[in-house]
Amino acid sequence: MQSSPPPPSTDQLITMRMSWNEFESFLQIRGESVSPRIAYLDGVLELMAPSKSHEGIKKRIARLLEYWAITKGITLGAFGSTTLKQRKGKAGAEPDECYVVNRSEMTSVPDIAIEVNWSASGLDKLELYHRLGVPEVWLWENEQLQIYRWRSTGYGKRAKSSFLPTLDVKWLEPFIREPDQGRAIESFVAELRRN
Repeated sequence: MQSSPPPPSTDQLITMRMSWNEFESFLQIRGESVSPRIAYLDGVLELMAPSKSHEGIKKRIARLLEYWAITKGITLGAFGSTTLKQRKGKAGAEPDECYVVNRSEMTSVPDIAIEVNWSASGLDKLELYHRLGVPEVWLWENEQLQIYRWRSTGYGKRAKSSFLPTLDVKWLEPFIREPDQGRAIESFVAELRRN
């Protein structure tokens, strides 16, 4: 499989300070639009217009994960980049992808939030997701998928997902790196059939 291209320089990132009430007003004005993607922590709003490369990676992760879950008989409720916010925690985010496991509805927060970290974000994404109450965060960074699980002392890196313990994320990585989505899925399906 080919390696994915280097991080793109076309992601657009803007940061500004605003109060929680201004943040809420911004969300109302923006409405249901998916762009720009937002992250908010302690009075700092970050707006990102992701590049095609960024979106390609997040879509490959989603397609591969969802196909894998189907073959294993696992129900994944997919909620994409839905807006999560917590006034008390002064935090808001729209993950690249998010899921609930073995249920179809998200009552408050997802079980898993996925972030493709290609931009030079100034916000601590793990702190942001902690304040939102998300128990597990998957970060794609430096062509690796890292899993972080919340514990009483903070997020700790784990080799496997607590929600999807039979998924080997290291096995998944070469398929995510493949820039041709069709080829990535074909290779992935063929590998699943062999095992």
